[in-house]
This record gives sequence, C-alpha cells and structure tokens, in this order.
Amino acid sequence: MRNINICIVGPSKRFLSGISYFTIRLANALSESGTVSVICFRRLLPEFLFPGRAHVGKNISDLEFLPQVGVFDGMDYNNPITWHRAYRYLKKSKSDVIILQWWTSSVSHMHLLLKIMGMLLKSKLIIEFHEVVDPLEEGFLPIRMYSRLMGTILRRNLNTYIVHSKSDKFLVAQRYKIDPQKIHVIPHGLYDHYEIMENKKAKELLSIKEECVILSFGLIRKYKGIAYLVNAFDKLPENIAKRSRLLIVGEIWEDGGGLLNQIKSSRYHEKITLVNDYVPDNKIPIYFSAANIVVLPYTRASQSGIAHIAMSFGKPVIVSEVGGLKESMGSYAGTSFVPPGNSDAIKMQLIKHFGSEKIYSPPALGWDVISKLYLKVISEII
Repeated sequence: MRNINICIVGPSKRFLSGISYFTIRLANALSESGTVSVICFRRLLPEFLFPGRAHVGKNISDLEFLPQVGVFDGMDYNNPITWHRAYRYLKKSKSDVIILQWWTSSVSHMHLLLKIMGMLLKSKLIIEFHEVVDPLEEGFLPIRMYSRLMGTILRRNLNTYIVHSKSDKFLVAQRYKIDPQKIHVIPHGLYDHYEIMENKKAKELLSIKEECVILSFGLIRKYKGIAYLVNAFDKLPENIAKRSRLLIVGEIWEDGGGLLNQIKSSRYHEKITLVNDYVPDNKIPIYFSAANIVVLPYTRASQSGIAHIAMSFGKPVIVSEVGGLKESMGSYAGTSFVPPGNSDAIKMQLIKHFGSEKIYSPPALGWDVISKLYLKVISEII
C-alpha cells in the first residue's frame, strides 16, 4: 500500500480527557506506517459550561505526540480565524483521509466545518464514535435537538464509520440510520504507557495500611454507578471491610452531593477515601499499582479507558455487563461481570477476590495491532 496521509481530529490536552489520550496514542501508532497530522480542538466550549473546568489548561499529562506527527493545536469553537488556519493546515498536509473523533455534540459545528473542508480537498472522511449519545446532552431538550440536527448533517455521506464494539455498531446503525456495512469495529487499544510499581510501595505512597484496596477511578458521573459500589462495600462482612480501603478517585461532574452524603452515612465511612480530582499522569500508576481490585459498576457504557488502564496493570476487574464492555473485557481473564445496578453481585465478587494477589496477562490490544486494523479500513476507501 502506498504511503497515505492521515489527519486525525480530536481534543487537545488543554481540555484533557480520555479522547485526548486516545488521539495521541492513535496518531503515534499510525505514524509508524504513514504520514500523520493532527488538528486539535484547543477550546471546546465556554469554560464555565465545562464540568471539568478546574483542570482546563493545566499541564497534567506526560503523553506527547511523536516528533514525526504534525500537529495544529489551535482550532477554537468561537474563532473563525482558527478555522481558516485549520483549513490552510489541512490543505498543506494533503490528507488522503480525515478521521473525526466523535464524543460530544458541543464541537459538532467544528466537525461540520472540517467535513466541508475535507470534501473541498477531496479527502476521504471517517467518523469514529466514542459515544453513541452522551447521557448529559440527551437529558436537555434544546441540546438534544441541536445534537440530532447537527449529527444528522455531519454523518450524512461519509465514506465510513468506526466503532469499538459490535453492540455500538448496532446502536449507531439503528439510531443514526447508517448502513451497517459501512461501520467497522476496531477494538480500543490498551493504555499501557504507565509505569507499574510494586503494590506495597504504592500503598505506602498513599499512606494506606489496609491489605485490600478496592479502586474506583475516573470521572464521577451518575451512569458510572459508584453509588452501587459504595452500597456493596457497606454490605461487606465486618472482618473484610475493616481490612479493606475503598478508594474512589475522580473529578466530580454529577451527583457529588449525593455521593458525599452516602459515604458519610456508610457504616464503614472511615474506610472510604474520596479523591475529588482529575488525576495527573504521574499519580495514575500509584493508584492502579496500589489497587488489589478495580470496580467499574457502570449502568451504561460504550467503552472505558479506565478498563484499558486496569487491564494493562493486570488487575482483576469487576465490571457491569453493559454495552461494549461485554466485548472489550470478555477476553480478559481477570474480568468478573456483574449485572448493572446490582450491589449484592458486586459484594459477592468483592468477597471472592478478597486476599487474592493474582496478576493477569493483558489482552493483545497493543497499538501496533490496532493501527493495522485502522490501515486496513483506510485502504478499503482509498
């Protein structure tokens, strides 16, 4: 296959999120086989509307694009000058393919502009779905109407689409009336760029003396189901709970008051630690290395970057059997599935894993494997 110029569009590190990490890892992987450029959305929306505004602009990630990846880090939601600069950059890069990362409708007008630019430049266009629909956006009628209108225009007449699971393929095809034959399933790559520490050392750094650390990690939102985990912890036998530490780490976006009250009223509240923060990269290895069990009690999910960190550390993971997680976690020997919203099932799995120090082999989802799958899809539309 001839050398292909690929442009990936995603959020910059200024509005750091899991999609920022994904964009960097994908661009770096594809740059080993072709010419890759990136257009980053520097400003996504007015900061006061962003639940994670406390970490906007902070340098909290060590992950960088490789030197061979060209980067235009400056397309803003409210600045037409930056849109013109993005067009000039896209024209100069002579991109054969543009991959648009879709996770929120708040940037859909910029996606639409880039779609038009790509069509003018005769580039092939791909949308990669990280979310079928955001539950927060779906909950507000004006945003829901805007999302559906812009999404319909944006998704029309593209060359192909990428999702990360068969269940998402079905949902995307059904919801957006897309031909399933144009939707390709490519698994999510592992976030394996973190250093693994000794469990004992990590616990010492966190001043944890309990023998079993139960970790919940990531943004705190209602659909993450953390309330069910706290309830499950509350049901543990006293001899297990007293030797455990429930560590809830993540920036609160939704229902923070309810979670705080639930923790306060727990009979084991002194064994629960809440870290309300968007954790910088240098601390992520400490939390995952200290964990004996990772729990993802989601009530719905397309994918989970947290799951792909946990698997790279070889940790046992208790996860709700929902959405794309059933596929992405099914081949990992350390996975224990539970029904969504079932605290008793979580409790039973916590008891089952208590005292175990087993480390599991991560699945074969390295980015070298993932990039080959992308190149196969791209070669089909060039």
